[in-house]
Amino acid sequence: MPVFLAVQARQIAARALVLVEPALYDVARGVPVIEDHIDAITRARALSRSGDLFGYWSIVRPLMFGGPADRSRWDEERETAARFEAKQPPWGFGVASSAIVGVPTLVITGGWNAEYETIAGVLIEEGATHVQLRGVNHRPQDHSGFADTVERFLAGV
Repeated sequence: MPVFLAVQARQIAARALVLVEPALYDVARGVPVIEDHIDAITRARALSRSGDLFGYWSIVRPLMFGGPADRSRWDEERETAARFEAKQPPWGFGVASSAIVGVPTLVITGGWNAEYETIAGVLIEEGATHVQLRGVNHRPQDHSGFADTVERFLAGV
């Protein structure tokens, strides 16, 4: 987010961007899969703000970490829930997909999550190149083809 904002504000002149599963939710506002995610996190944060951290975790754990929240694991997961809840969600920053116009941009996703694929689709409309590296979910940087993909892209810039 910080680099994208700096590029958008023309505070830096990026030679190229390589975005790995970019959580640039603002660029895809209005798309149902994006709005559904934002609504779920907003509901969860309302619960935590009212003092119900487990209620927050009951929404967020299955959405972000897989599997249901379980009271029998709550003592070991409470700190993770609190740490995650304290993070600023990746929307509301006013980022625009047009920030990449004129900046060669590679978007790499894992092909596992409709939100990231939607964001990639919006960036493609602005000229980005999109590559899916499947099989490693949210960590395409761990894919055996990641380094070669990035090197090929940068060699062409």
